[in-house]
Amino acid sequence: MNKNELIGTPPAHVGIIMDGNGRWAKKRGLPRTAGHSRGAKVFKRIVEDLRSLGVKYTTFYAFSTENWKRPEEEVNMLMKLLDSYLDDIRSMAQKNTRIIFAGDKAAFSPKMAAKMKEIEEISENNDGLYVCIALNYGGRAEIVHAAKLLAKEFGDNIDAAGEDDFDRLLYTSCMPSADLIIRTGGEQRLSNFLIWQSAYAELYFTDKLWPDFSKDDLITAFNWYSQRDRRFGGV
Repeated sequence: MNKNELIGTPPAHVGIIMDGNGRWAKKRGLPRTAGHSRGAKVFKRIVEDLRSLGVKYTTFYAFSTENWKRPEEEVNMLMKLLDSYLDDIRSMAQKNTRIIFAGDKAAFSPKMAAKMKEIEEISENNDGLYVCIALNYGGRAEIVHAAKLLAKEFGDNIDAAGEDDFDRLLYTSCMPSADLIIRTGGEQRLSNFLIWQSAYAELYFTDKLWPDFSKDDLITAFNWYSQRDRRFGGV
């Protein structure tokens, strides 16, 4: 069998932590911003690879609540890059793609926040590939946000609330829990990504830097996933 041939059924929901843009650029004597530009192009290609492999749901960790701590010049460049790529993301809706932005949009400029809202609205009836992009996102913050909504909804009857009620108040309420989390760049941690949704996810770590990540790497991760014995606490 060709090592790049997909084995079995792909995971339904794939979460991807896109790590290594800065290190990719540094290795080549380029500014970190060059790595982010390259990484944005890889994101666009991997979305189409996921589609071709039969994945239904995917969440990309694009910008965390902690990323604001990076140098101001880098953050400003990332915002400009995101603003320019929102038009490309908008075009995905024409391929029956539903786009969801997970995270607090209030931190972005009114123009960017409005673009995100428009993209979500024009794609909300699409039912092909679901693409969730986590921006100004933190898993703990998401849980706190959902808990506040839950308390407001149930009030004094909070004891009647269950996991399903909590789940529908998350940013990813239209998606199932994650089956597989892929992290590029060599680090082996979730870094506050999909804390609730990844409770039973398989975790796949690769040293490949995000700008070098390819469809072959995706298939390798999926084939690793297909060999996992997923018991969900059973035997």
